Amino acid sequence: MTSMRRVLAAVAIPVLAGTLCVAWAQQKVPFSFGVPVAPTGLADQPLPDGPFVYKTAEVQDIRVTVFTKGLDYPYSMAFLPNGDLLVTERVGQLRLIHNGVLDPHPISGGPPSRFSGKSGAIGAIHGYMSLVLHPQFSKNHWIYFSYSKWLPDKSSTVAVARARLDKGSMSNVRDIWVGDNMHGAVSLAMTPDNMLWIATGGDTAQDPSSLVGKVLRLHDDGSVPKDNPFVGKQGYRPEIYTLGHRSSMGLTVRPGTSEVWLAEMGPNGGDEINVLKPGRNYGWPLVSLGRTYPGPWQVKTHEPTHAGFEPPVIYWMPSISVAGLTFYTGDKLPKWKGDLFVSGLRYGEVPGTGRLDRILLNENLEELRRESLLVDLHQRIRDVKQGPDGLLYVATDEEHGAILRIEPAK
Repeated sequence: MTSMRRVLAAVAIPVLAGTLCVAWAQQKVPFSFGVPVAPTGLADQPLPDGPFVYKTAEVQDIRVTVFTKGLDYPYSMAFLPNGDLLVTERVGQLRLIHNGVLDPHPISGGPPSRFSGKSGAIGAIHGYMSLVLHPQFSKNHWIYFSYSKWLPDKSSTVAVARARLDKGSMSNVRDIWVGDNMHGAVSLAMTPDNMLWIATGGDTAQDPSSLVGKVLRLHDDGSVPKDNPFVGKQGYRPEIYTLGHRSSMGLTVRPGTSEVWLAEMGPNGGDEINVLKPGRNYGWPLVSLGRTYPGPWQVKTHEPTHAGFEPPVIYWMPSISVAGLTFYTGDKLPKWKGDLFVSGLRYGEVPGTGRLDRILLNENLEELRRESLLVDLHQRIRDVKQGPDGLLYVATDEEHGAILRIEPAK
C-alpha cells in the first residue's frame, strides 16, 4: 500500500464500490449567548447519605460525612469563635449551624437582595455571596458579606454590607461599598491589619477609572487607605490594589501573613490562582491561558501567555471553574498541612463534575503536585474552610445543598 493509500484508509470509510465517504469526528453543537449548551447527563445528582471513605495520594485515608443538609445553594462559610458555622445562601439568607444542626430560621435583619436563575446558568444572579468576619470579631461582632442589591428602578448592583451579629440577628447594617452598575461574583477577605479586600470581575478590567475586574483594598469602614498603590494617580480609582481580573471567585489570606491569594475563573480553561501584589496588572482580557467558549484561544495575536503581566502561580486547563479556597494548617490531617485547597464547580465545561483540588506547594510556593477529591459525588463545590476543630468543611452549591466534613478515616 502506498503512503497515499494509507492516509486515505485512516480518514475514509468505503461505502459503495469505487466511492469513499470521509468520516468526520467533529460535531455541530448548539450555542446559547455564545456559549456551547452544556450536557446534563451528570448534573443534578442527589447527594448520597454517606459517609464516604477514600484513599488519597498522600497515603492518608479520609472519611467524608454529611455535616448538615437542608441548605438552599450555600455559597460561603465562616466559623464563629464558639465553633458555630455561618453560611450565606445565594437566595439571600444567612444561616447558622450549631453542633451540625441547621437553625430552621434564617438570621434576621439582613438587607433584601436579588437572585435569579439556576446556579451555574448563564446570567444567574446571586443574592448573598462571600462572607468574612472582622479580625476583631470577638470584640466588635462585625461581619461583612457581598450581595446583589436592589436599586429603585428594580435593577441591581453588587454591594458589600457590614453588620453587627449578636444573638442570632443582624443590627447596624449598612453598605460600606456599592458598585456602579456592577454584576457577577464579588469575593471578600480581611487581613490581620483590619483591611477589607473586595474582588470584582468583568471585561473592563484594564480600565483604571472603573472598579470592574479589580481587587480593592479598603479600611474596615469602607474608606480608602492612603498607601493604596494608585492613590493620587490621575485616571485611577484610589480603591484599586490590582487590576486585570476576569471573574474573582474566591479570596484567602496565606496563614501567618497578610498576603492575599485570588481564585480567578478563566473562560474555557485558564482558571488561575494569583498572589496579589500592589499595583500589578494580571492581564485580563489581554492575556489568558484559556480558550474562548466557542473554541479559539482568548489571545489570538500571540501565544497565550502572561508575557508583560503578572503570571498566575497555579492554573488549570481545562477549567475546574474555581471558587472558594483555603490553606490547611491543622494537625488532624497532617499529610495535608500547608496545602492549598481550591473548590471547583465543574470540570471541562461539563455540569455535574465539581471537585475539590488539593495542591502541594514547596517552600517557594511553587506547585509540586495536585489531587482531585470528591469527584464521584457529582456536586458543585462552592467553598472550603478549615474549622476550629482542625477538619475541613466543604459547601455544595446545589438546590438541596449541604456542608460536608472531611476527617481522618477511623
